[in-house]
Amino acid sequence: MLLKDKKALIFGLANNRSIAYGIAAAYKEHGARLAFSWPGEAIRKRVLPLSEELGGDFTFPCDVSSDEQIAAAVETVQKHWGKVDVLVHAVAFADKEDLGGRFIDTTRAGYAKALDISAFSLGALCKAFEGLLNDHASVITLTYYGADKWIANYNVMGVAKAALQAGVRYLAYDLGGRGIRVNALSAGPLKTLAASGISGFSHLLKHIERYTPLNKNITIEEVGNAALFLASDLSSGMTGEVMFVDAGYNTSGIQIPDAAPN
Repeated sequence: MLLKDKKALIFGLANNRSIAYGIAAAYKEHGARLAFSWPGEAIRKRVLPLSEELGGDFTFPCDVSSDEQIAAAVETVQKHWGKVDVLVHAVAFADKEDLGGRFIDTTRAGYAKALDISAFSLGALCKAFEGLLNDHASVITLTYYGADKWIANYNVMGVAKAALQAGVRYLAYDLGGRGIRVNALSAGPLKTLAASGISGFSHLLKHIERYTPLNKNITIEEVGNAALFLASDLSSGMTGEVMFVDAGYNTSGIQIPDAAPN
């Protein structure tokens, strides 16, 4: 087992179709102990049965936009576990009206909210939990190709993910002295709760399936397996990286209908 008795904190579990669920399932299969956060009562009602299903040790409240809740989460985790080996940041948010139309129409408040929850929170969690992270721990966050290229309707979330990826590189240096690794997984589009707010998402899935080298959309299990690799000692030489799990779509250039070889 790659993570036998390792303690993994997972922020962002929403339902059994979320990427965080795929990651947690892979970790459980390889012997990790799990704990899950929830940002509010509505999500708590979803997280509790999922934690029970996945054999989680405990759950705890944590709205990552609140420094007070992050500090309280640290106290809770320290009480239950003391130290942590893996921290998974699967948290992102933007107002629905900012995930359609033109990026230029994003409000100041919407921009600030998206960057705060989706990007700043990674550094905030790393700073708060730094004292609990074991030497050679692994921090993993989730990003998307829309951070690197224009993707229709991704808008302010693409900007937030670009900031997140830059943060990964800087945090890798901040924490690298203790062997703590910080990496990002860039997953292809998936039918998750978060993705449901993006206008035209079903068209995106069809396009990806047609034009990826593997002619398919990915699964949460595939992302979970990649996250397992990043959490384990198999990736001990990797930090500050963005690892793509998108059936090869990021290697593509211009897609022309009926011109693809597959």
